[in-house]
Amino acid sequence: MKAVISVSSSSTSSPAGEFGPNEWLVEEMYQRFLDDPTTVDPAWHEFFADYRPTDTAAADTAAADTADDSAGTGSAKPPAAAAAPAPVAERPAPTERARTTDRATFTPSAPAGGTNGSAVVQKRAATGQKPPAGSTSQAARPAPGAVADPGAGATTPLRGAAGAVVKNMNASLSVPTATSVRAVPAKLLADNRVVINNQLKRTRGGKISFTHLIGYALVKALADFPTMNRHYAEQDGKPVVVQPDHVNLGLAIDLPGKNGQRSLVVVSIKGCETMNFAQFWSAYEAIVHKARAGSLQAEDFAGTTISLTNPGTLGTNHSVPRLMQGQGAIIGVGAMEYPAQFQGASSEKLAEIGVSKIITLTSTYDHRIIQGAESGDFLRRVHALLLGEDEFYDEIFRSVRVPYEPVRWVQDIPEGAIDKTARVIEVIDAHRTRGHLMADTDPLNYRQRRHPDLDILSHGLTLWDLDREFAVGGFAGQQHMKLRDVLGVLRDAYCRTIGTEYMHIADPEQRAWLQERIEVPHQKPNSAEQKYILSKLNAAEAFETFLQTKYVGQKRFSLEGGETVIPLLDAVLDKAAEHELDEVVIGMPHRGRLNVLANIVGKPISQIFREFEGNLDPGQAHGSGDVKYHLGAEGKYFRMFGDGETVVSLASNPSHLEAVDPVLEGIVRAKQDLLDKGEGGFSVLPLMLHGDAAFAGQGVVAETLNLAKLRGYRTGGTVHVVVNNQVGFTTAPEHSRSSQYSTDVAKMIDAPVFHVNGDDPEACVWVAKLAVDYRERWHNDVVIDMICYRRRGHNEGDDPSMTQPAMYDIIDAKRSVRKLYTESLIGRGDITVEDAEHALKDFSNQLEHVFNEVRELERTPPAPSPSVEKEQSVPSDLDTSISLEVVHRIGDAHQDLPEGFTVHQRVKPVLQRRYQMSREGNIDWAYGELLALGSMALDGRLVRISGQDTRRGTFVQRHSVIIDRRTGAEYYPLRNLSQDQGRFLPYDSALSEFAAVGFEYGYSVANPEAFVAWEAQFGDFVNGAQSIIDEFISSGEAKWGQMSDVVLLLPHGLEGQGPDHSSGRIERFLQLCAEGSMTVALPTEPSNYFHLLRRHSMDGVRRPLVVFTPKWMLRAKQAVSPLTDFTQGRFRPIIDDPRYREGDGSGVHRVLLCSGKIYYELAAARDKQNVDGVAIVRMEQLYPVADRQLAAVLDRYPNAEDVRWVQEEPANQGAWPFLGLELPEKLPRLVGIRRVSRRRMAAPAAGSSKVHEVEQTALIAEALATEE
Repeated sequence: MKAVISVSSSSTSSPAGEFGPNEWLVEEMYQRFLDDPTTVDPAWHEFFADYRPTDTAAADTAAADTADDSAGTGSAKPPAAAAAPAPVAERPAPTERARTTDRATFTPSAPAGGTNGSAVVQKRAATGQKPPAGSTSQAARPAPGAVADPGAGATTPLRGAAGAVVKNMNASLSVPTATSVRAVPAKLLADNRVVINNQLKRTRGGKISFTHLIGYALVKALADFPTMNRHYAEQDGKPVVVQPDHVNLGLAIDLPGKNGQRSLVVVSIKGCETMNFAQFWSAYEAIVHKARAGSLQAEDFAGTTISLTNPGTLGTNHSVPRLMQGQGAIIGVGAMEYPAQFQGASSEKLAEIGVSKIITLTSTYDHRIIQGAESGDFLRRVHALLLGEDEFYDEIFRSVRVPYEPVRWVQDIPEGAIDKTARVIEVIDAHRTRGHLMADTDPLNYRQRRHPDLDILSHGLTLWDLDREFAVGGFAGQQHMKLRDVLGVLRDAYCRTIGTEYMHIADPEQRAWLQERIEVPHQKPNSAEQKYILSKLNAAEAFETFLQTKYVGQKRFSLEGGETVIPLLDAVLDKAAEHELDEVVIGMPHRGRLNVLANIVGKPISQIFREFEGNLDPGQAHGSGDVKYHLGAEGKYFRMFGDGETVVSLASNPSHLEAVDPVLEGIVRAKQDLLDKGEGGFSVLPLMLHGDAAFAGQGVVAETLNLAKLRGYRTGGTVHVVVNNQVGFTTAPEHSRSSQYSTDVAKMIDAPVFHVNGDDPEACVWVAKLAVDYRERWHNDVVIDMICYRRRGHNEGDDPSMTQPAMYDIIDAKRSVRKLYTESLIGRGDITVEDAEHALKDFSNQLEHVFNEVRELERTPPAPSPSVEKEQSVPSDLDTSISLEVVHRIGDAHQDLPEGFTVHQRVKPVLQRRYQMSREGNIDWAYGELLALGSMALDGRLVRISGQDTRRGTFVQRHSVIIDRRTGAEYYPLRNLSQDQGRFLPYDSALSEFAAVGFEYGYSVANPEAFVAWEAQFGDFVNGAQSIIDEFISSGEAKWGQMSDVVLLLPHGLEGQGPDHSSGRIERFLQLCAEGSMTVALPTEPSNYFHLLRRHSMDGVRRPLVVFTPKWMLRAKQAVSPLTDFTQGRFRPIIDDPRYREGDGSGVHRVLLCSGKIYYELAAARDKQNVDGVAIVRMEQLYPVADRQLAAVLDRYPNAEDVRWVQEEPANQGAWPFLGLELPEKLPRLVGIRRVSRRRMAAPAAGSSKVHEVEQTALIAEALATEE
């Protein structure tokens, strides 16, 4: 029985004999070293320091023939025990050189018949033993200078490589070999190689060869058959088996030589069994590169344990290579061909009958230590692996990050069993519908994606169908295609780094339009475009890195991890300019906002740095101001490639996520209405950025999306970009949404959704351009879900690893998208490293220069924030009356209907009364409002009023549009006043407060000349828009200098309808009042309401107006106004008691201050009870408090020491909580003012109408009661 000795096969260093067939190369390098050491790589200098040429190198000299036998191959000695192997990547330490009589001798291996061979390093101490049988001794060689028969022709001495081949072949005769042969179907190997290389082509570059895959299969198979990795030796004259510690796979590399000759070197990949496929591939390519570059080192040649030769590259089906001493086996790979009997068949026939190409594997082994059964089982194992057993291809796919499952080996299914054409159509539809589920869109989570609907096996199709042709009905512009080509198009279209959802769209034309653009090859950006994308990534990353370095710890909500959004937004702007759009208006949250301001909007970086230094621009200082990542800006965008430009602006926003969404839409709609390019003139593009958690979680998103196609709100489509960093502050997606995607809510309006990997900038840019094209063609919303990550915490001071430790382990180890894209461009040969680094350094230098300039400026010490109250004041003498002719014209418009127009029988009396009122007076509330709106339109002003049921009016009072009873045609009286009037735009809104109010606010910001009003169905429901009121309406001017003239009409009044139909929450609005932030009014006369609205539109003061409108007074006979109140006069913030207005007020001992309908109830009770000496004064404007007018009225009652504030609201609600503090401060006389109201209540009103009546009666009685 043979002994087995384990040795390290990669730790030896020795003279040239160690290198087997490479010996000639070593000798040649040694001669160059002697002539000029600088011509040899320094790594060889130490090796050659004590090197002596072998006897073989001197075989052509007489001296070599007489040399001592110990200088030749001599008798073999068993290999010495070796040290543990050095790491594969390190050069092994040189071993001590022995004297000539004690020199290590190596048995080389070389290919037979020109096929690839290998060399195994086997160290033996020469002890004078006889050489093994068959070994070549010096005496056996041809004598130097020996010449063949002169008649045979010219002779050439075999030196160098040729001489080495002679020696190696002679030596191989001593190895008794046998060969196993096995044919392996190559179809699965070829198909999976195509999948891998397609993925590499799109990403990192590079290419996998068949030899890479087969070589790795050998390595994997050796784990099960380690006996194939050992070799024979003799120790003390006895046979032993040497079992190396590692698998060192030998490869033969063909190199060009001098004079066009070619040479063969044999190198080995060390420690293959420790590598995954990516490492094996990298090591393979690295050693080939070294060989081609002439930089091989000693250890590269040494230590081969098993060889792989590939005569198939020359078309050889299979061969029986020679096995060299020191190896146990050499594996041959034959040509990949169809079986000979099928080589005359057409490709169609081959596909039809399911014939695969085959490769023939041979295992030539040392029969002394390896038996035929072992060799055969080894090839069977390789066969099984190449057919995908034990997840062989799965492991390879994972290793090179192919995000799909590999092709599977299955039996063919006959055509008769199923209708395969129908199944192919099913596959196409499945990819269109579900392909996004297999797309590689997550830059953090690599996994092999699969879905049963997308697996051809689920549809009864197999790999044997890949080359069969099927009818595809126009798919990809073709009528017939091979399944392989069909799948290629589908994978490229739906399963790469872009996942598209669009099959939910009801319109088949839109689906077909998208398919025409998706199901075609995507054109790769040219070199200039790639460099431009890289420059945008450079700018984005350099900006964030710079701020992180210079302003450590300051909050900025960085874009790191999502930098690709910068080239994405740039692409949107580029397409917008190409389509000649007038403007792109951006709305976005705080994350990445500074980066967008700097690199998209073009805000001067110096200004951003000044804000970090605490220096605000005095020209932009308004009120409280706001943090730098809430501010807006405006700039101009110029296309980099091609002509075109567009304006770009960024709307200011609060920290309330998504609150800016409806505001942005309102801003855009107003700009479009100002441009007035007609139906479809959507030349201003809303571009909205979102976070993933907010897009799924905030209800205003759905509210805003719902406005997209409504006549009063549509903007021609919004481009939504979800910067999906896969976490909301600290909350993971599985805890923050129930849907598959954060964007699922957008499908409710048939918006296509593009999920795209943020680590693929080219894909993001392509999607951005397609999104704008879609918007321009279909005027519908479109969503880009850019999946990325957040490199830091929610802010720069937060540690996210506390809640997402696994995610942040991945992120911490992850290279930035700029670096990944740079590596991809370099790997694909698109740019050089110098190109990339130059661009980054250039931008960094610019930032440093600006930073230094800002630091040198004198810092301005912060001052208290200025008030905005003094910046705008209402003119005191503003005439808001209209002429009688205008009153008549508006009345006529309600009478002069189109010919044939059929008015509803219940509406006709309303129109008749309005005509009559325009002549006779007694104008009610609704018609007084229409007089205000109509007169504004006649002044040329755009009038927009919207809300729930606003066109008719919740209380059937407005009738701003008349509907034909028979045809449904619409007639707008206020649109038929004159030829040159302004536009009158009444709209019924969606059942929404948040989005609807936000929209109108945005509209008023962008169109300061328009009269913009929103009416609540009941005032109680306005709290649904509380975020808009708090963050925009009441404080937008103070925070951002953003002016708004929006009007809120809030029906208010306690009338026994319960807690939710009684109060517009006066107290909440008054609590927000300061610095003249808004006007709050509760008028009681139609004429005063008329003048209030007209004053608001004419005063030049841009402040919001909140009007608490009546319900009961809409039809109260007391609440009417004469014509003269409209044709003369102005708004009265304080209305004195008519009973005492003209007479002497000295007899008044009590003054009741009130607001709203309570006035009419107090007056009626006073008159009914004949109460004397009580004056009732109305405060029509609650804020700003008209203290001078109120003082003037109170001065008329010098004896009234009892002043009471009367309100129907509970004590803790209504105007009292505000006025109870404000009035005594402004008027010392009111220091002792008393309150008369309901008790303090949690709800605004009682739920029972009877309880309401009891409370109201008691309240009025208390107000009028005589003091004891």
